[in-house]
Amino acid sequence: MTSNTTHGAITTPSPLRRGDYGIDGDFRKVSPRGQFAIAAAIITVLAALTVALATVVDAPVFSVVTGVLAVAAALIVASYIHTTRVGKFVVWSRVLGDLRLRGDEAVLDLGCGRGALLTMVAELLPNGRAVGIDLWHPDQTDNSPEATLRNAELEGVADRIEVRTGDVTRLPFADDSFDLVISNLVLHNIPSAAARRDAIDEAVRVLRPGGRIVIGDLLHTNRYRARLLELGLTDVSRRDLGWHMWWGAPFFPTRLVTGRH
Repeated sequence: MTSNTTHGAITTPSPLRRGDYGIDGDFRKVSPRGQFAIAAAIITVLAALTVALATVVDAPVFSVVTGVLAVAAALIVASYIHTTRVGKFVVWSRVLGDLRLRGDEAVLDLGCGRGALLTMVAELLPNGRAVGIDLWHPDQTDNSPEATLRNAELEGVADRIEVRTGDVTRLPFADDSFDLVISNLVLHNIPSAAARRDAIDEAVRVLRPGGRIVIGDLLHTNRYRARLLELGLTDVSRRDLGWHMWWGAPFFPTRLVTGRH
């Protein structure tokens, strides 16, 4: 099992993972390899233009512009790779550690994907269970229940994990089933505002009294916060998760919405 680190009374899952969690992104039309090939081609062309224009006496301004664009494109790609391969684990390790779980909770991960968040929280549940639910769309490379279960085995937490196929807007669980509901970069993929609202409502429905909800997402987080307040949750907050979860640049930050039932 991946070892945990302890800071006083807080146990934090290690951000160093043994599993293969793929690359985050929308790969329904273009594969991740194709997307990175396109990005590399753009950076190469811009760099070549920068060099070529620098030798033209009348085009120094254009050389500077293409040079800036080439550097910006390279930084965007580097930021994206960092976030999907390293940054999200660093951030969620801290977020989960700050929850100060007892270790016997029932936790639900909405849109668990290949289990990046699911396996991390499972490390903190020696006497609890973590349930992941997903429709297994291609938001990560090779997304499937089998991949998630393989990662659970590699992380040493397979005995406390369950995966289900299902829609987060119609959860197949009874009311008051979970102590904690978590989600990372999932709800913005739901196409309509009404359906995203249903997902929030369902997450709250399955929460036990005193339970907590923790949602990280790129878009609509102000609406999630407002809906949690409408549903009567307390300690509702929204905050930026910082540069480790910039999806390509500061223009695409991840924000965290939390609340208590």
